[in-house]
Amino acid sequence: MISSWFKSGSPWIWLNAAAVSACLIMIVGVLGLIVVRGIGHFWPAQVTRFSYQEDNAQVKTLFAEIIDTSVTPAAAAKISGYKMADNEEALVQYQIKTGNRDVTGADFRWLQERNIKSQDQPADLMVVERREWGNFYGQLVAVKENNKTLASDGEAWSVAQTKIDEALTVYEEIAHLEKKEIGAINYNLEQLRLKGRKLELKDRLDETAKAAIENEKTELKKQYEQYQIQLRTLYQKIRSASLVAKTDSGAEVVIPVAKIVRIYQPNSMNLFHKIGHYFSKLGEFLTDDPREANTEGGIFPAIFGTIMMVLIMSIIVTPFGVIAAVYLREYAKQGFTTRLIRIAVNNLAGVPSVVYGVFGLGFFVYILGGNIDKLFYPESAPAPVYGTPGLLWASITLALLTLPVVIVATEEGLARIPKSIREGSLALGATKFETLWNTVLPMASPAIMTGMILAVARAAGEVAPLMMVGVVKLAPTLPLDGNMPFVHLDRKFMHLGFHIYDVGFQSPNVEAARPLVYATALLLVLVIIGLNLAAIVIRNNLREKYRALEG
Repeated sequence: MISSWFKSGSPWIWLNAAAVSACLIMIVGVLGLIVVRGIGHFWPAQVTRFSYQEDNAQVKTLFAEIIDTSVTPAAAAKISGYKMADNEEALVQYQIKTGNRDVTGADFRWLQERNIKSQDQPADLMVVERREWGNFYGQLVAVKENNKTLASDGEAWSVAQTKIDEALTVYEEIAHLEKKEIGAINYNLEQLRLKGRKLELKDRLDETAKAAIENEKTELKKQYEQYQIQLRTLYQKIRSASLVAKTDSGAEVVIPVAKIVRIYQPNSMNLFHKIGHYFSKLGEFLTDDPREANTEGGIFPAIFGTIMMVLIMSIIVTPFGVIAAVYLREYAKQGFTTRLIRIAVNNLAGVPSVVYGVFGLGFFVYILGGNIDKLFYPESAPAPVYGTPGLLWASITLALLTLPVVIVATEEGLARIPKSIREGSLALGATKFETLWNTVLPMASPAIMTGMILAVARAAGEVAPLMMVGVVKLAPTLPLDGNMPFVHLDRKFMHLGFHIYDVGFQSPNVEAARPLVYATALLLVLVIIGLNLAAIVIRNNLREKYRALEG
């Protein structure tokens, strides 16, 4: 009975079904964890006031958010060194975020439930998001400007909001002057220096050329001084106001308004206020630059760098992949050599991505980029231009990595086009190239797009090769700006995948960075899932179209 059951093949069907089910459960579980943690990161958490006592010491107060709860059985807790009473069945601990790292030295700790005497959530507890030192938890005492008290107690909150809004406006003006205007001046000064050096190498730096360069430098320096005067005025204005807040220990702390991103009182917020806060934080996450060693703020440079790299990679890989596929399918003589090339292409798809990174670093960066610098940018020596990892080399490396995907997908599309279509075009007097260009390739375009989207989906999630050929922890400038030639392919860039790795494993404050890891991972997963779903839809439409042609 059992032997016949095995011979029928049913056990192997059930085994495959169980394996697929297990994989689906694990995938759904991982995605569910990422979704819950990623979406919940922006929701304002309640701030609790704890009164606790440890080992008969003095009763203390803590202002904190509850991050996680740990329940350890009594036996395991005793093994770990905790003293447990006879009536205690388990050790319950809360991981809490106390913030105030500049005051206490750490913003996370564990608090045992048995040591808590009381806990409540007063409405006046506030959270201050700062540009440095993370969050501050406390109670607002007063608002000062130029060391004079503007408001205190009940009136302080509305005045504080007004001063923070004014400071944020000034901060944006400062950022615009420093990054755009002064940044452009510094860029142009460097270009003038390189221009002079280039003329010097060519023995063409005469007095006329020197005078022209000096005149331009003088004009730029005048503009620089004017911007510096504006900056000093703005800095003086933004540094005038400050908040006086009280910590959980009762000490008063002065927080400069210039260092504050926002303040809010989560315990007094209603649902609509929390929803508004949620979308404000989400917008900041998608559009702002990172801060606090990438553990807070936004990830816009990483989003921008990922999209720009993928676009350049697509522009490079698509024509090469299509040309290679067209040659193998339409022009090459089908035989041993062609089969060998196809095997090599398929094998390239299985090469570990880090190997492509090593190749890109050795060949594209050092050999190709180094020679480009020698030929076209000798004035920049010894500083490299293209002889260092950058956006261009990262895009080409990933184009090489995804080339087999485009070739295979395009070949499959070309193979599915009926032979009668080609013969009909040729019979009407078209040349082979005209047939290919006007008939075959348009019909194969869905397959080409499918290959391109699959290539994009893979490239968007790659990290290992990028660590060698251009990605960095924090890029001071974007690869696209208002300075000629506008697109700077030699610059390093940020990437979503590397940002997840850096924040999750290289951050000096792992606990603070963990929510941002989930949020960034969720964004990257959504991008890749969307691209793959698009590829599936295009592929299905392609198949239906071919069935109609075959019919």
